[in-house]
Amino acid sequence: MPRLLLLGTGSLATAVCCALAHVRTGDLHVTVAGRGGRAAAELAHVAGVRAHSAGGTAAFAAARTGLRPRELRQLVTEERPDLVLVCASAHSPWERERTPSAWTDLVTAAGFGLTLPFQADLAVRAAGAVAATGSGARLVNACFPDAVNPVLHALGLPVLCGVGNAGLVAASLAHALDVRDTGRLRVLAHHVHLARPRGAEEEARVWLDGARVPDPARHLAPMRATPRERLNLVTGQTAARLVTALLHGVDLDTSVPGPGGMPGGYPARVRDGKLELALPADLDRAAATSWNRKVGARDGVDVVDGAVRFTERVRESLRRAGAHALVDGFPVRELDAARTRLDTLRTRLRALPAGEPVTAGRGRGAGHGGHS
Repeated sequence: MPRLLLLGTGSLATAVCCALAHVRTGDLHVTVAGRGGRAAAELAHVAGVRAHSAGGTAAFAAARTGLRPRELRQLVTEERPDLVLVCASAHSPWERERTPSAWTDLVTAAGFGLTLPFQADLAVRAAGAVAATGSGARLVNACFPDAVNPVLHALGLPVLCGVGNAGLVAASLAHALDVRDTGRLRVLAHHVHLARPRGAEEEARVWLDGARVPDPARHLAPMRATPRERLNLVTGQTAARLVTALLHGVDLDTSVPGPGGMPGGYPARVRDGKLELALPADLDRAAATSWNRKVGARDGVDVVDGAVRFTERVRESLRRAGAHALVDGFPVRELDAARTRLDTLRTRLRALPAGEPVTAGRGRGAGHGGHS
C-alpha cells in the first residue's frame, strides 16, 4: 500500500486530507504529522470518518513530531513514506487579517518574498531527513514552492515539485473555460498570479488546444476575488489529485510550481507515476524559466547561483526596519542564520501596531537584524 507522510495540521493540510478521503483509485495510507499530537489526531480522525462515509480507500493515522532534524529523520524512518507532502511553515498567511502589526505591514510593503526563510525552514529540514535516511521518498512542498523549491535544489536536496499557485491558477482556468480534458490546457503561472499583475504583459500565459487564450485576467477574476483561505479548498483538491496520480499511476495533466527546483510554475503531466514538464510547442524550458524569473520579481526574491537575492523593494524595506544584515540576501547554506535574524525582526515588529512607520530605532532588537 502506498504511504503518504503529510506534515502539517492547518487549513491546507485539512483541505488535502478531506480531498484524499474521497480517493477511490486504490489503497493509500496517510500519516498526518504535526507538533501538536492532538491536532494531528483530530485531523486524522475527521479524514478517516469522511473516507469511511464516502466509501474512500484511504486510511489515516496520526503522529506527533518535533521539527529538529533528528526528530524528522526518526519520523521518516518509522513511517517509511513513498511521498512526503510539506504543508506547514513558520509563516502564517492569515496573520495580516487576524493579528495585524508592523510586521505584517512590512511584509505587505516589501513583498511576499521577504518570508522565504520562514517558508523554507521545514521544507529544508524535511528534505534533509529524506536524504539522510536514504528513504527514496519523493518530496512535494506546498510552502511558497515557486521560491522555496529552488532553495532545496541549490542545497542538493530532493524535491519533486510543489502544489498550489500554478496548480490553483490552472484549475481555476479549466473551470472558467469549461475544459474537462485538462490535457488540452497549458498554463504557465507563478505565485504572483494569485493577484492581478500590473500589466497584461505580466499576466499568466494560457494555451488551449495549442493556441494562446486572450485576456486570462477575465477568466481569473473570480479566483482573485475569493479569499485565499477559502481557495485552500481548491488547492487541497488539486494536491490530492497530484498525490494519487503519483502514487496510484493515474494520468494527470495540470500545472505545478517548482518542478525539480525550478522557479515559478509550469504545465506538467503525470504518466505512470512520473512527473514531467508539458510545455506548449512554442515555448522551451529556458524561455519558460526566464519568464518565471521575470514575472516573479514582483514577489521580491530569487535564488541565483546558490544564493537568495532580494529585489530593491525588499532591500529598501529591510533598510528602513534596520535589518541591515539581510539586505544583501544570503547564501542558501546560511538559511538558518537568516531565519534567526528575520525572526528577531518579526518579534520586534509584532510588538508595534499596524499603520505606523517602521524605523530601525523603534522597539527592541533593532540595529543589524538579530543574531546569527
